Amino acid sequence: MKRVWIVLAALLMVLAVFGASAEDTQPDLLARIQERGTLVIATEGDWSPWTYHDENDQLVGLDVEIGRLIAEGLGVEPDFQETAWDSILAGVDSGRFDIACNGVGYTEERAEKYTFSTPYVYTHKVLVVRGDNEDIKTVEDLKGRKTANSASSTYAALAESYGAELTPVDTLGETVQLLIQGRVDATINAQVSIEDYLREHPEANIKIVQVMEGDPVVFPFRKDADTATLVDAVNEILQKAREDGSLAEISMKYFQLDLTQAD
Repeated sequence: MKRVWIVLAALLMVLAVFGASAEDTQPDLLARIQERGTLVIATEGDWSPWTYHDENDQLVGLDVEIGRLIAEGLGVEPDFQETAWDSILAGVDSGRFDIACNGVGYTEERAEKYTFSTPYVYTHKVLVVRGDNEDIKTVEDLKGRKTANSASSTYAALAESYGAELTPVDTLGETVQLLIQGRVDATINAQVSIEDYLREHPEANIKIVQVMEGDPVVFPFRKDADTATLVDAVNEILQKAREDGSLAEISMKYFQLDLTQAD
């Protein structure tokens, strides 16, 4: 009987080692992406100039072009999946999306949950009110006021930190309409998005009252060993695009500014 137990113990050890070796050889996310030939990219598709549809209904924008650049660097085709902002990070969490290309700002809170790429652009935030509003000059004036933003955005969190009451929205166009109608008092948003909107709609009765410091914009990935090689590969692609001027060229195309540098 003792000999039987020794044999069983040895067999279990062999199975354990074999199982561990099998796990170690399982393809990680980058290998699976390259095997299937597509990079699944989450994006909103209605946030100009980051990600939107042009006059021919083609998906374009800074994030779209950089997403294509990343896919090309990985040797695969981009598969853009348009979805609401609040579904983007949840989809990265669940593995529905490989990457999110949608102007995601870096925050310490998000960094606890996600692994980020190196920043690809840096954006300034602005406080925007209706054209005839003389009561709100800075974010310090937001206490007790209504603001409009996507519910889980960094802009919403910032407004709420100054005592604002959030009215959740899905698009920048909806935000501006709420402002003009007087249903909200202000919004905090990306300067480049607001200025782009004003170029397209110079008659819009809104104005910028405060420009705030810039934020790094990054690509989020699930924080686990499965994504490590993909993050490294994306960072290498971004670094090459910085060095050869591709990132700056895309930034100039959509923002009329080179926002690829922190200062």
